Amino acid sequence: MTVAPGDWPELPYEAWRPTRDTLHMYLQVIGKVRLALAPMEPQWAHVPLYVTARGLNTSPLPHAAGVFDIDVDLVDHTVAVRAVDGGVERITLEPRSVADFYRELMGALERAGVPVEITLAPQEVPEPIPFDEDTVHASYEPEWANRFWRALVSADAVLKEHRARFHGKASPVHLFWGALDLSYARFSGRQVEPPPDADLITRYSADAEQICAGFWPGDGRHPEPSFFAYASPHPEGVEKAEITPAAAGWSPQLGEFLLPYEAVRTAPDPRRALLDFLETTYRAPAVRAGWDPALVAPAVAPGPAS
Repeated sequence: MTVAPGDWPELPYEAWRPTRDTLHMYLQVIGKVRLALAPMEPQWAHVPLYVTARGLNTSPLPHAAGVFDIDVDLVDHTVAVRAVDGGVERITLEPRSVADFYRELMGALERAGVPVEITLAPQEVPEPIPFDEDTVHASYEPEWANRFWRALVSADAVLKEHRARFHGKASPVHLFWGALDLSYARFSGRQVEPPPDADLITRYSADAEQICAGFWPGDGRHPEPSFFAYASPHPEGVEKAEITPAAAGWSPQLGEFLLPYEAVRTAPDPRRALLDFLETTYRAPAVRAGWDPALVAPAVAPGPAS
């Protein structure tokens, strides 16, 4: 299997939902390891995973016994705990319950000499089941997991291209394992006060004016993989803005702009379609919120279509 630039595989939500839901929980277990060890950063920048040429990675993690990382290979379907002393402990990604995966990963960390304790409650999902009790999610079809990664690879490249034009502070492109979204945020430089009733995640993520965009495989609220964009705080009237391409629109349910993944996948030029969405959904709130136009570099001629 070869992954070429601009590889946009079919990813129908219902067809891969069992694998999606299980893989989501596997990645939450892995993400919680990073959360337990990495120093706190603004906007939760210490918790995401990163797209690689074979899957996802935590980045190097500090530990009293030595630095290590956790690498998720969605080509050969393994998870590796890799320590700086050269030790590697591997787990096969295969149909198994989240409870079994949790125990296997904790055992691999122990054998690698870097034991870690994590909180057991999943984040940002309805009816969360503690990892060590979850025997409900136990599906893993390698083909669907691989397709998801291939979609991430293509989305990651375009998001990074769009991010590169911004002259202000911007987050890396990274995968938040809570909602399973690959995204990045641009910041105006102005601090804001989160809503008084904000939950813990929002209190530490919505304390700076930002415009965020990314890719999300969908969930029970919106069972369709989509690209999304939103501004925080919400600029009045932004939902009425004209956004391109034509398949994009405002979701009152989610409070953000959406562009179906399928519309990008089947577009004559998927890269161009996605860049148009990212640019128009940035300009609409930025103009309304009075962002400095100089934060964005002048447009350059597009490169070859992918």
